[in-house]
Amino acid sequence: MSSAPAVAPAVTPAGYAAVFAVREFRTVFAAHLLSLLGIVVGEIALSVLVYRLTGSPMLTALTFALGFLPYVAGGTLLSGIADRYPARRVLVVCDLVCAGAAATMALPATPIAGLLALRCVLAAVAPVFGGTRAATLGDILGEGELFVLGRSLIRIVSQGAQLAGFAAGGVLLTMASPREVLVATVVGFLGSAALLRFGTRRRPSRTGTGGALVKSSLSGARQLFADRRIRALLLLSWVPPFLLVAPEALAAPYADAIGVGPVGLGLLMCGMPVGSIVGEMLAGSVLSARARERITLPVVAVTLLPFLAYAFRPSLGWALLIVALAGTGMAYTLGLDQWFIAAVPEELRGRAMTLQTAGMMTIQGLGMALAGVAAEFAPVHAVVAGVGLVGTVSVGLVVRLVVRSAPDQDRSKVGSGA
Repeated sequence: MSSAPAVAPAVTPAGYAAVFAVREFRTVFAAHLLSLLGIVVGEIALSVLVYRLTGSPMLTALTFALGFLPYVAGGTLLSGIADRYPARRVLVVCDLVCAGAAATMALPATPIAGLLALRCVLAAVAPVFGGTRAATLGDILGEGELFVLGRSLIRIVSQGAQLAGFAAGGVLLTMASPREVLVATVVGFLGSAALLRFGTRRRPSRTGTGGALVKSSLSGARQLFADRRIRALLLLSWVPPFLLVAPEALAAPYADAIGVGPVGLGLLMCGMPVGSIVGEMLAGSVLSARARERITLPVVAVTLLPFLAYAFRPSLGWALLIVALAGTGMAYTLGLDQWFIAAVPEELRGRAMTLQTAGMMTIQGLGMALAGVAAEFAPVHAVVAGVGLVGTVSVGLVVRLVVRSAPDQDRSKVGSGA
C-alpha cells in the first residue's frame, strides 16, 4: 500500500518580502516611486529654470524653501480631507492636481510669480497625499508588523529616489530645457494616479463629510495634541530630524572649508540618506518586531552623538562616516511607527498621519534655516558639534516624555528599552 506523498508546508515570506507579497501594496509602492522621481527631477528643473529666468540666487533658493513652508498650512488646515473622503479618491485627486500644476509650470507663458505659486500648491497638497497614503497602509497591511515594514519601505525608497532623482535630473538637463524636463513630473503624477485608481480597492471614508473642512482639520489637530501619548510620539518623530539636517544644510560651506570641491560636496550630501537607508533596512530585515521596539529609545537617544566629532574638523572621509553613522539612527522610526498607529484612534488616523508628515517636513526646513543662521556667527564644524551636544540633551528630554506617556503596564518595559 503506497502512502500519499508528503505535502511541503507553504513558505510564508518574512520581513520586507512579506510586504511585497501583498499585491495592493506593490501598486502603492510603484505609484509612490513614479511620483517621487518626478517630484525630485522637477525640483531640480524648476530651480534651474528660475535661475535662468532671473539670475537671482535668492529666488532660486526660494523655490526650494517653498517646498517646505506650505507643509504646515496643508498639514493643519487640510488634514481633515484624509479622513472625510475615501482614501483612493483623495490620492488620485491629489496626483491630478499636482500633474495640473506641473503642466502649467512647463508652459512657456507661465511667469516667475506663477511658478512660485504653483510650487506652493504642490507643497500644500503633499502632506495630505502623504498622510492619506500612510493611513491607507494601515488598511492594506493591518496595524502590526506589515504596516511598520511597509512604511519603512516608503521611507527607504524616498531616500533612494532622492539620490537617483538628483542624478537623473542633472543628466536630463544636459539634453533638454528645464520646461521640457518638467514634463517628466507630469508623467510621474499621471502614472501614479492611474496605478492608484485601477490598482487599489475603494474603501469608505473614516468620518462623515459634514462640517467645515478647516474646522474639522483643526479639531482633529487639537484632539491629537491633547493626548499626552500622541503628543510625545509626535515630538519623537519631529525633534531628531530637526537636528539631523544640520550637516546637510551646511554641507556646501563645510566642503569649501576643508577644500574638497563639488565632488566632495556631493558625497557629503549623500552621507545622511545612505546611512538612513542602511539603518532602516538592517532594522527591518534582521530584527524582530519586538526587538525593534526595544531598541527605539536607546538608538534615538544616541543618534546625534556622532556630530560631536565635528569639533575636530574632520576630513571628508571622517565626515562622511560621521554623517552616515548618525543617519543609521533613523532605524528608531520603525518602533515609533508601531507605537504611533497603536495610540491614534481609527477615526483620526488620516489626520494624524498628515499632521506627522507636515510637521516633519516643516521642522526640517526650519532646522536647515537655523543651522544656516548659526553658521553666520560660528565655524561650520563648531555649529554641527554644538547641534550634537544640544540635540542629544533635547532628544533625551523627549525620550523621557515618551517613557512617562506609556501606558502603566508598559512603562517599565519602555523605560528599560525592553
